[in-house]
Amino acid sequence: VLWIGCADSRVPEAVVTASMPGVIFVHRNIANQFDPTDDNGFSVLSYAVETVGVQHIIVVGHTRCGGVAAAMSTAQDPSPSPPSSALERWLEPLVELARDTEHNLDVLTRANVRAQVEKIARLDVVQRVCEASGRMVRVHGWMYVIEEGRLRDLDMSVVVGKEENVAAQ
Repeated sequence: VLWIGCADSRVPEAVVTASMPGVIFVHRNIANQFDPTDDNGFSVLSYAVETVGVQHIIVVGHTRCGGVAAAMSTAQDPSPSPPSSALERWLEPLVELARDTEHNLDVLTRANVRAQVEKIARLDVVQRVCEASGRMVRVHGWMYVIEEGRLRDLDMSVVVGKEENVAAQ
């Protein structure tokens, strides 16, 4: 499993999944974004699918996310300026998504998770590994509800690879 989640310390993947150390390969950043031009994130994804052989990539958003709230606030600015800080540049894709999404934190968080799931499933490295190996990789969208201490499957999984190979996995 590759977990792509928020850097927020309220969402520690091993704790919320009750997993032992070493079971989950992890990439965390602000607002669980995935930018294929970011060498850090892309190298984690590449290593996970090519070398570790993960079959599940899970993008996990969470309620009360400060990064999502910041993007939503910026999107509502009637006279926005171009992003100038590293944080503003990192959140810019989420700000653009917020401009086209209902102004509700949970709705935007779900939309962000969906956007990342779809983006990851389309990446050449994921497609190529599935084609070359004949295996499937499933990209899932989940949300951690901080108020309840529960993970929720958002029913937005994408299967990459051939369905007929599912029995062999």
